[in-house]
Amino acid sequence: MTIGRKMAIGLLLLDTYALAFVFNVVGWLRGVADLRSPVFDPLVVPLVLLVVAVFLIDGYRQRTDMAGLDYTSMHAIALLAAMAATLLITFTVLPPGYTLQQSRAVVAISFVALIPITLSYRRWIHLRYIRERRDRQIVFIGDATSRDAFRDECVRSGMKQKVIYVSSRAEDPLLPLSAGTNAPSTALNALLRDIQRGEIAIEAVVLRESSRELNSEASQQLVDLYFDGVPTYTLELFHQIYWRKIPLYRLNQTWLFQEGFRVAREPVFERIKRLSDIAFSLIGLTLAAPFLAVAAILIRLEDKGPVFFRQNRIGRHRAPFSLLKLRSMKVDNNGALYTAQGDARITRIGRFLRATRIDEFPQLINVLRGEMSLIGPRAEWDRLVADYEKQIPCYHFRHLVRPGITGWAQVNYPYGANLEDTLRKLEYDLYYIRHFSFTLDASIILKTIHVMLFGRGR
Repeated sequence: MTIGRKMAIGLLLLDTYALAFVFNVVGWLRGVADLRSPVFDPLVVPLVLLVVAVFLIDGYRQRTDMAGLDYTSMHAIALLAAMAATLLITFTVLPPGYTLQQSRAVVAISFVALIPITLSYRRWIHLRYIRERRDRQIVFIGDATSRDAFRDECVRSGMKQKVIYVSSRAEDPLLPLSAGTNAPSTALNALLRDIQRGEIAIEAVVLRESSRELNSEASQQLVDLYFDGVPTYTLELFHQIYWRKIPLYRLNQTWLFQEGFRVAREPVFERIKRLSDIAFSLIGLTLAAPFLAVAAILIRLEDKGPVFFRQNRIGRHRAPFSLLKLRSMKVDNNGALYTAQGDARITRIGRFLRATRIDEFPQLINVLRGEMSLIGPRAEWDRLVADYEKQIPCYHFRHLVRPGITGWAQVNYPYGANLEDTLRKLEYDLYYIRHFSFTLDASIILKTIHVMLFGRGR
């Protein structure tokens, strides 16, 4: 059993024990339960909802930084969402007589108490896991160009794992063991023999897709290590598993002819997604109406300009449409194409609207019209798209699906302000298009709530 699976099972068991303990203790303190005969069966509903919510924010994934502030806030949001769902199901769906219907306070207090408890042992397990894998290294095998690109990606992603860069060709220059050391790299065959003898602790082996440059001995050693249980990935697969994005170097006109892409290929998924878009956008517009009314008044009071901002964007199959947003910039906002940090063109109320994402709410009308989806790649300005398609090969792949109000790129990468940012966000967009699932959509929704609450907009 892999370390990741053991950790997931361990956390799942701890969550089960913690939920049972907390609900029974809180019920006893509220006078609706007896610790001498604790309840278990009625706790299946809150347990399932808790597990699903935590799963959606990668709370059972070994590579998640469970000690970070971002995860802490997302974990709290996930448990509060599970609490709301439990209350909704308990008091509107389940028949009378269900045990948890005795007290709403028991459900609410229990979930609130579970936030620090479930976070505490996650943090402890994560820090212990980090200490144990501190000496475990990643081996990257490739030519000099691909190694340089991989090293840059490790720096961008903040990966702290040490990496052994080893050349697949003898004539390539040697690179250091890792970005933080000056130890020299070693010959491929000798390194693989050391790994086989257990002299080097390895987290994974990453291999550039082409193996034509590998000698026969190295190829056989890699096969033996793989069957001995050493995780071995192609570079593209490593990007998808560790960083959950598609590396752009893999893109060509035949890249789409792979597994996945269900939302673009299979009509049933697109239709279900469309029906959910309509239902949730109607609910969203109803709930957002008071906020939109207040925001409209404040926008008018600040500079007497129009409430809404319209801009031509590119949608599915490159179809243009007019996107609606609450205006957050001055009426005469000529200047740079991208919005910069502290941009003087943004109004005072606009700064708040952008930080909280309230300015995006009118796009729900675009969703109802069928021009957008709730979740998908960002709808880009037609002027920018024309430039991107000239400069970025296969950029048009992102137009296989409807653009979204929020998306995988928006919750994983900050606001893009140049071509390099656009390239990085495209990697996440293509991951979403290839690996679409309703589970991934639910995960994006929880992460979007986190972004909105902590004001990471621009």
